[in-house]
Amino acid sequence: MIIFLTAVGALIVGYLLYGRFVEKIFSINPQSPTPAVTKNDNVDYMVLPSWRVFLIQFLNIAGLGPVFGAILGALYGPVALLWIVFGSILAGGVHDYMAGMISVRHDGQSLVPLIEKYLGSKIKILFLIFMIGFLLLLGAVFAMSPAHMLADLTSTPFVWWIIAIFAYYFLATLLPIDKIIGRFYPLFALLLIAVSLAMLIVLFVGDSAFYPNLSLTNQHPKNLPIFPLMFVTIACGAISGFHATQSPLMARCLANEKYGRPIFYGAMITEGIVALIWATLGIAFYQGSVGLNEVIDNSGPGGVVQGVAQGYLGTFGGMLAIISVVLLSITSGDTAFRSARLTIGDYWQKNNSSIKKRLIISIIVLSGGIAMSFFDLTTIWLYFGWSNQLLATITLWMATFYLFRNGKFFWLTLVPAGFMTSVCITYIMFDKIGFHLPLDISIIIGTITAILAVIYFALSHRHKKTAVTNL
Repeated sequence: MIIFLTAVGALIVGYLLYGRFVEKIFSINPQSPTPAVTKNDNVDYMVLPSWRVFLIQFLNIAGLGPVFGAILGALYGPVALLWIVFGSILAGGVHDYMAGMISVRHDGQSLVPLIEKYLGSKIKILFLIFMIGFLLLLGAVFAMSPAHMLADLTSTPFVWWIIAIFAYYFLATLLPIDKIIGRFYPLFALLLIAVSLAMLIVLFVGDSAFYPNLSLTNQHPKNLPIFPLMFVTIACGAISGFHATQSPLMARCLANEKYGRPIFYGAMITEGIVALIWATLGIAFYQGSVGLNEVIDNSGPGGVVQGVAQGYLGTFGGMLAIISVVLLSITSGDTAFRSARLTIGDYWQKNNSSIKKRLIISIIVLSGGIAMSFFDLTTIWLYFGWSNQLLATITLWMATFYLFRNGKFFWLTLVPAGFMTSVCITYIMFDKIGFHLPLDISIIIGTITAILAVIYFALSHRHKKTAVTNL
């Protein structure tokens, strides 16, 4: 119990201290009008109350990551808590804040034009293809997972749930942000927080140990290596590239730059707390990684959610918990497709306020998502995990270039960018979806690549400290 509370306390202190430091480095200007004011179109750009923007941001970025990712990460034992805490404070919170606030400073632009501006136009098309493919992949994952969960709970076939979810996606992607997302998502966010806290309270008053095998050693039943696998598996509970696609959505609704820290950095810290809760619930309920692994092998992370929820809250409470996780997934899936629509619209320089143009782009992106939703979920999840962290790495490098060009403390993002570079390269070299090399060789390649990336950054920009327009 004390370890869990200490971890939560560290996240809160991290928000209060390091989050303020990040804000100071960025140098906010509360007097500067935001894109929500200057570009208001009553579709994607509009001022929303800060508390509502925070809850929408939290629900959008959460997805299944702080639940499924934390459960899978819990297989490694309590060491997963360290990555959730330090990752959220030093990497994830910084990543989300920079992605959101840099977008605010550039008219609420999505990630593709920001990458072009700070990393060069040569990778624009390649990154656009990667970005759209990633968002469609993610949207498919966030449709398939709840569809499978709902099919298991009801007698309705999986295909009908997929049709229903994508019909909803179409509306949420097409309509102005205040019609569905701005109206209902804050309530869904509160439901997720409430049921997570309810299960935590039951754990507190019970007599089972929080961490029965308290050790920072690797406790994975299959002896999978902590580095780099755990750092990719937990993802959204510590740092996630998907968040960089969502922060610009809320950058278009931000009333004042002073709300950036509680909304962007604060939502990541809140997600870290949710990840701590689910990792702890998985370890405590099954009394260690062995029992947890048996359930995951038989019924996946969704089976763990169902078992833990019903075990701690009973039939009715468990049903609410499962519904909250289903909503969590669906509401991140639709904003993935919305982000894809905005990304394509920004690239084509289309007016997103035109319903005809929104309709055409929405049909294109949703058709791609539907096609992906009939692939094997396990395989898609493997590729999603790595591409998600790769996107986070690219975003951190973009933020590093932004800080450097504006004469700011670029080490803030350079250190996590270098670390995540080593994680992504080591993973793709080692894992079966990549080159499947021995772990020691993969680590060497990943480390050398990260060092070379830092050297390239230092050499190529040593004499290029130039001012950036539109600030």
